Amino acid sequence: MADPKGFLNHEREIAKTRPVEERVKDWNEVYQPGSLLPIISKQASRCMDCGIPFCHNGCPLGNLIPEWNDYAYREDWTEASERLHATNNFPEFTGRLCPAPCEAACVLGINQPPVTIKNVEVSIIDKAWDNGDVTPQPPERLSGKTVAVIGSGPAGLAAAQQLTRAGHTVAVYERADRIGGLLRYGIPEFKMEKRHINRRIEQMRAEGTKFRTEVEIGRDLDAKKLRKRYDAVVIAAGATTSRDLPVPGRELNGIHFAMEYLPLANKVQEGDLTVAPITAEGKHVVVIGGGDTGADCVGTAHRQGAASVTQLEIMPQPGEERNANQPWPTFPMLYKVTSAHEEGGERVYSVSTTHFEGDEDGNVQWLHLTEVEFKDGRPTPKPGTERKIPAQLVTLAMGFTGTDRENGLVEQFGLELDERGNVARDADFATNVPGVYVAGDAGRGQSLIVWAIAEGRSAAKGVDRFLTGVSALPAPIKPTDRALTV
Repeated sequence: MADPKGFLNHEREIAKTRPVEERVKDWNEVYQPGSLLPIISKQASRCMDCGIPFCHNGCPLGNLIPEWNDYAYREDWTEASERLHATNNFPEFTGRLCPAPCEAACVLGINQPPVTIKNVEVSIIDKAWDNGDVTPQPPERLSGKTVAVIGSGPAGLAAAQQLTRAGHTVAVYERADRIGGLLRYGIPEFKMEKRHINRRIEQMRAEGTKFRTEVEIGRDLDAKKLRKRYDAVVIAAGATTSRDLPVPGRELNGIHFAMEYLPLANKVQEGDLTVAPITAEGKHVVVIGGGDTGADCVGTAHRQGAASVTQLEIMPQPGEERNANQPWPTFPMLYKVTSAHEEGGERVYSVSTTHFEGDEDGNVQWLHLTEVEFKDGRPTPKPGTERKIPAQLVTLAMGFTGTDRENGLVEQFGLELDERGNVARDADFATNVPGVYVAGDAGRGQSLIVWAIAEGRSAAKGVDRFLTGVSALPAPIKPTDRALTV
């Protein structure tokens, strides 16, 4: 145990963010550089090294949290990094982007603010990179087997790295022009600078993983031909079909899916574009959807110089403390103020869009909405609450409904789908097609980055066993495992 009285002597303290007026003028990460290390040893000491560490159950990766908290407290960064990487291929991703179900399950969180697990995690991995502790781990020998991974998001990258280290020759196919999937083009730079992805890709290249960009399986390369070329295939193409809003006026110009809007802003930061073709500059922006993707749209609109930003959510506003029906150690639905919300804008809850109104040129100008109340679990409009708000750019951030069905991948492979429209798989993450496996959102449905990495690691074990008969790779989860919720 790091410090038996750590949780009594130290209050929870999280990473400091840069002033709003400063950070909205650039796209750098919102946190103050170097603000964590001076406080992280004390924060790690708050970990109680519980006899039954429920944080392990909250995290699908089964991260060895008390162990690396102890090493961080003692400032033994090399050992902390080793323990961190024992269960997580990319802790710099999860340390920045994961909503931390581990913290919701922290035993200290029963009656105190929980340990700042995410902040400790990101401190360890950043220090490991600075110290040169993160190095390529190429396999000692090659198996002679080949694997294709479709998709380079967190699930695909995790599966690829595990299989490469197991000795297989792995090629990752990505339809975009750069590797990273939603990490690259769905996550804004201010949440995670892309240099973190770039150096992981270089590590993987040094280990032997091959990358093929601008190749979309199903369109650019027939899935059946890909299957014949490789001994096994892992589908990690994500759940990229956006949920639409079929109301009158949806066809007006200026209404876009979040994943039409966000990648263009990232392309500007990559240097591919000078100005984003879809921009919030000088416009009244409405973001429909109250989740993380919606918050990403809010923060992007602020940096593009929006005249106003309004975020709409059909659900009621959550409370600031756990409800009785969401007890510890489940992940509670709480009112969350992200860095994007700190920067301004209005958040409106319990409302539903009825229709859009445009000008004579077909450009959206107004969004009409009504307040709703829930009856028998369904939102019902409240009479007399209709109103309209200015909307010259609307982004739809209402989640995703499944993997892409339009590019031909599902049909060409002949994949079976489950009742929710995801690619069906067995206990080893294998699909109905021999040698074809699925990991991440394509099989699970829309989920969190930490689940994607866990799926990639687990699917890799199934593939390794298929190719060699046995496997020593870890499998932290089963396809049927779900988050710790009520």
